[in-house]
Amino acid sequence: MVDNQTTKNEYKKQLWIRISVIVAIVAVIGIIFLIKNTAKKDTAALTDDGSQTTEHSDADETYPLKLTAVNIETIKAYGIPTVIDFGSDSCIPCKEMAPTLEKLNAEWQEKAAVQFIDVWKYTDGVSDFPVQVIPTQVFFNADGSPFIPSEDLQKEIQFDMYSDKESKDHVFTVHQGGLTEEQLRIIFAEMGVE
Repeated sequence: MVDNQTTKNEYKKQLWIRISVIVAIVAVIGIIFLIKNTAKKDTAALTDDGSQTTEHSDADETYPLKLTAVNIETIKAYGIPTVIDFGSDSCIPCKEMAPTLEKLNAEWQEKAAVQFIDVWKYTDGVSDFPVQVIPTQVFFNADGSPFIPSEDLQKEIQFDMYSDKESKDHVFTVHQGGLTEEQLRIIFAEMGVE
């Protein structure tokens, strides 16, 4: 005959083993979940010169859409046509442009840099640029020089040209206000992006 006490002890032991296995599985799943979410979470990553950061880390994005700071030298080093849209996540015309910027940023990776900075969240990002209203876009050619639109394009879309006060060199080509996807495609086509 089997001892009743031994059976109870054996049952308790098996129960604790089962509970321990379940707890271990839940812990492993929790750790995996935390690791994956931490890797995907938005981070403020500095570039080598410590000046330009991105709001998020995405391995597929060479030129991230959202910036927290803008460095002119970094932009010039891209080697592709670039537009920086200075706006805000809470400005109505900026919100209207957001889907277009997202679409073109994804479509033109490695061909052109389409980037955005929220000037109300990241006020330092605007200090080197002639931004008077939002949204404002600043355009650069692949060689880092300011984009100079043709006369025909100037008739369609108004640009403001800014020169250095001392040297009189052209330093910025700016558009103030919102732009449509079609307008951005026309501008970038003139910059050599298809």
